[in-house]
Amino acid sequence: MVNIRLRLIFMNFLQFFIWGSWLLTVGAYWFQTRQWSGAEFGAIFSTMGIASLFMPAIAGIIADRWVNAERLYGLFHLAGGIILFTLPKVNNPTAFFWIMLLNMVFYMPTIALAITVAYSALKGKGMDIIKDYPPIRVWGTIGFIAALWVVSLSGLEKSAAQFYIASASSIVLGLYAFSLPACKPQAGGHRKSLVESLGLNAFALFRQTKMAMFFIFAMLLGASLQLTNAYGDTFLHDFAKIPEFKDLIAVKYPAIIMSISQISETLFILTIPFFLKHFGIKKVMLFSMIAWVLRFGLFAYGDPAGGLWMIILSCIIYGMAFDFFNISGSLFVETQSHPGIRASAQGLFMMMTNGFGAFLGSYFSGLLIDRYFRKADQFDWQGIWLSFAAYSVVVAILFALFFRHKHHPGEMTKATE
Repeated sequence: MVNIRLRLIFMNFLQFFIWGSWLLTVGAYWFQTRQWSGAEFGAIFSTMGIASLFMPAIAGIIADRWVNAERLYGLFHLAGGIILFTLPKVNNPTAFFWIMLLNMVFYMPTIALAITVAYSALKGKGMDIIKDYPPIRVWGTIGFIAALWVVSLSGLEKSAAQFYIASASSIVLGLYAFSLPACKPQAGGHRKSLVESLGLNAFALFRQTKMAMFFIFAMLLGASLQLTNAYGDTFLHDFAKIPEFKDLIAVKYPAIIMSISQISETLFILTIPFFLKHFGIKKVMLFSMIAWVLRFGLFAYGDPAGGLWMIILSCIIYGMAFDFFNISGSLFVETQSHPGIRASAQGLFMMMTNGFGAFLGSYFSGLLIDRYFRKADQFDWQGIWLSFAAYSVVVAILFALFFRHKHHPGEMTKATE
């Protein structure tokens, strides 16, 4: 059991090291080095959403029906690593968009596949995923933090070299994936309809009002997630234009400050079993939504000097905002899905969050910022963050009113069955 934990820890570490190598710092590269537009940048972040509209679901179907999940996972990372290697040579935003979209086509489904592989391996050893998965998944967050620190301390936050780091990591993980425990297709054993053969029966979850509402709000929260990923780092970089701020640590190494968010994740992820058991999925996700309001609101009034405490507190709150939605959500989907469609169901969850949610959040935030909160190279960051906070308030109120789920303390143990 110790061995399987270590193997899954390494998988999760590299999974998010790849993403952390560029996700938060591509904004600094885009705006500070390339000086391309906000609308075009929104399109870059929408590539995660576009790819997640179909690829996680398709990958889940393939893993449920035909190909071992760990093999598919490895092939996707190898392809992504090759594509990332070409990005530093791209000199216009249109070409950058299409290459990044192709990279996301291969990367986004690996998030759900990593969950499927981990759950399968843990269950194969008779372990409790509610208890044993969060301490393993936390190493993904540590990997993300490590990547941020490597990129920041090496002075690559505004450099295209960050993509070389991501590329090398992706290729290593792609090769390593083939050594992971076999995660064979599970949807076999009986005569199947066409819908079952294609794995589309996971979409039947939408027939349940509760699950349909859950996926809708997962999409709306997915929009919030991409906003700080897209703009947080370049927000701190922008303070370098103000003389009294330009030499402060938070302005010189913003990715390190932003990594406090991921450090917070490592703590909050360990509290998930307790909160799910005592409060249930509705309250846990509502806690997440309230945390998003505070995340954006504190950014609106913070600065790298006297207001640094607000930025740090915002980063700490991010841990609850992310984990109580993303990790708890995947566990909830696991408990509500039949074993034969669980990979497809995880893919569907990713499609709604990192698909529709990320696309809508990235696309419309880029347009909103260019139209109302940007003049030349000057951003109205307070207005930007307050508008995001207002959005999160509306989502929280609607969720409290419309999502219906009666909590039973023992319900999450079904994920281990």
